[in-house]
Amino acid sequence: MERFTKLTSTAIPLPLENIDTDQIIPARFLKAIDKKGFGENLFKDWRFHSDGTANDQFILNNPNYTGSILIAGRNFGCGSSREHAAWALKGYGFKVIISSFFADIFKENALNNGILPLVVIDENLHNLFKAVEENITTKFQIDLEQQLLKQVDSELAIKFEVDAYKKTCLLNGQDDVDFLASIKNEIEQFEQNRIAV
Repeated sequence: MERFTKLTSTAIPLPLENIDTDQIIPARFLKAIDKKGFGENLFKDWRFHSDGTANDQFILNNPNYTGSILIAGRNFGCGSSREHAAWALKGYGFKVIISSFFADIFKENALNNGILPLVVIDENLHNLFKAVEENITTKFQIDLEQQLLKQVDSELAIKFEVDAYKKTCLLNGQDDVDFLASIKNEIEQFEQNRIAV
């Protein structure tokens, strides 16, 4: 995985609550087991009409909004446990999803795929939406090491929590297997000590 240390980017607002994984990536696209190409089908039924033409009313089809940060309403990623939802978001180019609540399984899937699901309180979520609404070029900086979200050129600064183990993995660009490989010597030493006892 790519290392995540600091990110400065504009954000795309999606102020809808209870966005489930079937809306993020519809079930008909779940046959594939390779992560490639999933970004093309992110929010497929919202981005496109049934005849295949683009839905100009959907935010991702508005060229004025860009960035690798998605600001979403409360309870993002609810519904089924499909990891494909994280694949689609990552494939589209999102590195951070900000919401006031994530479904637990989605949150783990996001972290396992190098996406930071950043939880803020409802008041701060409202302020982030407002900042982008007032100026779509507003930039935000996420400092994972300091666990700090800041609005660039503003006093808005928000501390956030992240699992210590997953933070280490993100900072080092590791998934679970990479992490275990990185401590192979310690595991082998542990086993030798256990056998010796």
